[in-house]
Amino acid sequence: MVMRNVRRWGMMDKRETLIREMEELPESTLQEVLDFVQFLKIKLTQQHLETALLSESSLRKDWLRPEENEAWQGL
Repeated sequence: MVMRNVRRWGMMDKRETLIREMEELPESTLQEVLDFVQFLKIKLTQQHLETALLSESSLRKDWLRPEENEAWQGL
């Protein structure tokens, strides 16, 4: 229980610290921060897609079995 609270508070501290830091930035710099945050989100999405694509090749052998085709035929 204590460890969960520590993790939760640690995350909030980081968010709160980030927000406080951003509030001190001049308006002209906020676009740069926004661009970077959006870049990080795109990067995470690409990593998830790459993982899915890599998984596809290893799962393909299971997907292409006749039993799988029969199981999905009625859908």
